[in-house]
Amino acid sequence: MMTDDEILDEFRAADALLEGHFILSSGLRSPRYLQCARVLMDPARAERLATALAAKLPAGIRDDIDAVVSPAMGGVIIGHEMGRSLGKPAMFVERPQGVFELRRGFRLEPGQRVLLVEDVVTTGLSSREAIAAIEAAGGKVIAAASLVDRSGGAADLGVPYTPLIRIDVPTYAADAVPAELAAIPAIKPGSRAA
Repeated sequence: MMTDDEILDEFRAADALLEGHFILSSGLRSPRYLQCARVLMDPARAERLATALAAKLPAGIRDDIDAVVSPAMGGVIIGHEMGRSLGKPAMFVERPQGVFELRRGFRLEPGQRVLLVEDVVTTGLSSREAIAAIEAAGGKVIAAASLVDRSGGAADLGVPYTPLIRIDVPTYAADAVPAELAAIPAIKPGSRAA
């Protein structure tokens, strides 16, 4: 089992722990950002993190998973690595028309038990949207997992949720950013357009 310090060391080694003024996918602002795409670009590192996350899942859930589904873009790599670690097929949902859906020939059998895998959860909105798409496609989401929980433990995904690490980084509404953060140009490093 990896410790929180070992997990953060993986992000530091990949220059994926960023400081500045960031616009998150949720629209909230933050002084720190974990760039999961950067930490996952090294296949060996991605494998280590996915193996650690898979090991952290409760055995009853881990043993019941039929498939792993993740939201594109951020969840694709960690979802694939989780599928490999668990020995299960890995698929993703994407938003070609602004709403998540399975495409590219991906298919779920009615009642197929799914683990939703994300890179980062902040408000849980993307996860809940992905869960709705998976269930609309016939799957049954039995649990969710992510590399990072930025919600402070507040995100309610409606299913058991296991993050590899919880990071308590303050977030602010765009109109409530502290002066020292407002003085720094805001950048949007994530994948969601709005």
